[in-house]
Amino acid sequence: MNMNHCTLCPRMCGVDRRAGEKGFCGMDGVMRGARAALHMWEEPCISGKKGSGAVFFSGCTLRCVFCQNREIANGDCGKEISVQRLTEIFLELEEKGAANINLVTASHFAVPVKEALLQAKQQGLKIPVVYNTGGYERIETLKFLEPVVDVWLPDFKYMDSELARKYSKAEDYPQVVKEALKEMTGHKDRCVFDEEGYIQSGVVVRHLILPGHTRDSRNILSYLHETYGNHIYISIMNQYTPLAQVKDIEPLNRKVTPREYERVLEYAMEIGIEQGYIQEGETAKESFIPLFDYEGL
Repeated sequence: MNMNHCTLCPRMCGVDRRAGEKGFCGMDGVMRGARAALHMWEEPCISGKKGSGAVFFSGCTLRCVFCQNREIANGDCGKEISVQRLTEIFLELEEKGAANINLVTASHFAVPVKEALLQAKQQGLKIPVVYNTGGYERIETLKFLEPVVDVWLPDFKYMDSELARKYSKAEDYPQVVKEALKEMTGHKDRCVFDEEGYIQSGVVVRHLILPGHTRDSRNILSYLHETYGNHIYISIMNQYTPLAQVKDIEPLNRKVTPREYERVLEYAMEIGIEQGYIQEGETAKESFIPLFDYEGL
């Protein structure tokens, strides 16, 4: 695993990021981030009342047209972080009472992130490490990170390859995420929680419902339940927020309707999904998107 001929993600760019070349992720060999702070808006088993120690990395291996974190995903902003500083950040978040370390979109920085985690663990880091990903991952990278990751938190965005092509420039996404999930669940049995309800180990799969595409959502839920049953938790989210970049893209230029969300939840119950999380109330708000102001870096 290295960035001299980068193949960390399924794009397999092969660029020399160490020499300053940028891959599809928009990043060269310098690790950058936009925020490191207690994050209260994850699933209850991850954030709870303590908050999750979320580190948001710059760049992304996907290009979702509706991206809620677009300013950092495109690599347009980010503060340089050394391995030593990232090690300190992990320990500082633990000292602040974080329930876990939450690595948000870190696959393109897998090498320095693993190094920092190993150093932090040597210096006493005890809380679980959550790998928060869009699901578009190479098996080799997951194997590389497996020794330092306790909880896998992948998205399952699309079952339809045409939607994946149209909205994320990744026609192979459905097959890639299926293989990634197989790898993740192969190393983790059923989810394990502590006495306060915080997850310590396991796999939680997120699915963000997109407006007008509830059929794809139902197909995803069917696949997850038929394949993994109660070995994983499923988080069904209605927080899709139509931002300015999708104002001319139908049906992404509107929110998910209450009825659309209800139909997906009804289907989940109908097929027997018992372990999961749902969202209640108004979550499709820009206020739920964190400020990328370099806090904690």
